Amino acid sequence: MKRFVSALSIVAVAVGTAFAGAAGVAAGAPFPHTITLPGATSAEGIATGTGSTFYAGDLFAGDIFRGDLRTGAVARFIDAPDGRNALGIRVDEKDGLLFVAGGFTGQGYVYDLATGADIATFQFGTPPGSIINDVIVSRGAAWFTDSVQPHLYRVPITGPGAVGAFATLTVTGPAAALTGAFNLNGIAAAPDGSRLIVAHTANHTLYTVDPATGASAPIDGPDLLDVDGILLDGSRLWAVRNSDNEIDELRLSDDLGSATFVRAITDTAFEVPTTVARWGNRLAAVNAKFDTGFPPSATTFEVVEVAR
Repeated sequence: MKRFVSALSIVAVAVGTAFAGAAGVAAGAPFPHTITLPGATSAEGIATGTGSTFYAGDLFAGDIFRGDLRTGAVARFIDAPDGRNALGIRVDEKDGLLFVAGGFTGQGYVYDLATGADIATFQFGTPPGSIINDVIVSRGAAWFTDSVQPHLYRVPITGPGAVGAFATLTVTGPAAALTGAFNLNGIAAAPDGSRLIVAHTANHTLYTVDPATGASAPIDGPDLLDVDGILLDGSRLWAVRNSDNEIDELRLSDDLGSATFVRAITDTAFEVPTTVARWGNRLAAVNAKFDTGFPPSATTFEVVEVAR
């Protein structure tokens, strides 16, 4: 039976997290290395919000946790209805929205960032012929990837707390290749919104995609075996290589035509990390633990913090 999350409990979590954060700062406590998601049965997506707040998802339950990367305080924020998944997550602070990729349901979800209330559910594709894997917010819209179809789905943000009907963009060119069980996966966007960047798991490659036409082109660079979630910050891009237990830092050329390997970030606490978020000089990745099975049989799931 799903637990009911009242507005009062949500406020209490927010207040408690803020108080814990203040106490940690005052005491000069070290940053937590790992943060366990209490009661999670799986994990996949992570995003950061205001200050040191983070959001992480329970892949097969669809629930969303909210916590503090500074203090390690965390609690269930959204108790999703039965049948939902939660893969990639993205925060839109400006419009008070939380976007969640619905994975094997073929759906995408939009929640109120303050209360966790449902705002919209989109049926992008028909399972099992659709896996909605990740999401990015860029230039007034959320973009979702589909790992089974050469499609990106655009959800326009029409105002604070509001979204419009989605549109499907068919990807053409090399990024459209359906060469494995998981194809289009992680997604980012150039700062000016002129191009999207997608990770193609089966091809071990990053591509640019024109958001107007769907035309794609490869980003020449290192082989990215098991590439999953990606994160772009200026010319720096972090690519999570899940089963390899590392996050590769790349430097992109100005024209986004090539990427140069900078370093591999590894950590003994990594256990199949899938997505990554940034907070200041730190990165936070979530352990999916697919090495224990799919669905995973692990009993705990964590966020791991590392220096970037």
